[in-house]
Amino acid sequence: MQRRLFLKNSLKTVGLGAAGAVAAPFVSTAKAQETITWDMVTSWPKNFPALGTGANDFAERIEKLSNGRMRIRVHGAGELVPALEVFDAVAAGTAEMGHSASYYWRGKVAASQFFTAVPFGMNTTETNAWLYHGGGQELWDEVYAKHNLKPFPVGNTGTQMAGWFKKEINSLEDMQGLKLRLPGLAGEAMNGIGVTTVNMPGGEIFTSMQTGVLDAADWVGPYNDLAFGLHQVADYYYTSAWNEPSAILEGTVNLDAWNALPDDLKDVVREAAMASNLAMVSEFAYRNAQALDTLVNEHGVQLRSFPEDVMAALYDSSKAAIQAQVDSDPDSAKVYESYLAFQQLVRPFSDVGEYAYLKARENVGV
Repeated sequence: MQRRLFLKNSLKTVGLGAAGAVAAPFVSTAKAQETITWDMVTSWPKNFPALGTGANDFAERIEKLSNGRMRIRVHGAGELVPALEVFDAVAAGTAEMGHSASYYWRGKVAASQFFTAVPFGMNTTETNAWLYHGGGQELWDEVYAKHNLKPFPVGNTGTQMAGWFKKEINSLEDMQGLKLRLPGLAGEAMNGIGVTTVNMPGGEIFTSMQTGVLDAADWVGPYNDLAFGLHQVADYYYTSAWNEPSAILEGTVNLDAWNALPDDLKDVVREAAMASNLAMVSEFAYRNAQALDTLVNEHGVQLRSFPEDVMAALYDSSKAAIQAQVDSDPDSAKVYESYLAFQQLVRPFSDVGEYAYLKARENVGV
């Protein structure tokens, strides 16, 4: 595999000439005249707001920080591989890089779900702290190395909405038999309260809602949901953010390709991933605010929260789904032990810090 990837990169390599000799801040000049061209496959429509453009941003940062020594060609879902085949394509070396969400691979790597979202789990700030400082990245590396992949957090949508529903939910009884698009552990929790969940690419949601294949759907949040026009196929938008309190987007690199990189270019990829991760968090905070205003005030979308009996049932079902996952898979048990311990560590400060401030702001009417 190493030899094949070396030959592939050699064929892609061209001279940059004298202009390529100027090194980026942490790039050596030893190979400044080489250009390594990689392909990145994604699970998003080409240039889709935040998700697709986030992949573009990652690629652009790599090229700039490497002073042009690395160039990444970004492909939207279906251009090289289908949206939900990114994991396999990168593992096999069909493409050197991928951009997706890890819970799509639950059938291949059960523990992958914990590296996207955990129902009733940590928020985005807490999750990033776990990955960067609490051992989360090391566990992710360990799990994915078994599949010839090197993972990174490359974006986060922040707290997601609970989804779009064609009918109003007034009780737990109203949830029975609904067909809902919702992946990951949250999907398992929904199954546990009588909902039938499916996993499908975002590009299929609108038509599935329109034709009655789905009764409800989770996608992301106001910015991305508005872009797909989901307000045209459902009237009720649920804000009970239990399912994805934080939603990591993953960047993956074929492990053989990663190991073949010189150390300075590995640093380039790491720094570009971190910068793109944090940049997306800020973008979503801004764009979601704009889009929510548009949805409510221009399109008349009705915001709702799930009733107490639904939330209580979802909490119990989430605990059961996570426990079943932990009991059946040693990697999941190891990852969740770390995740839960970190959540318990950071929650006291989150409660007296951010949560206390938000309550105080609400109490004074700000």
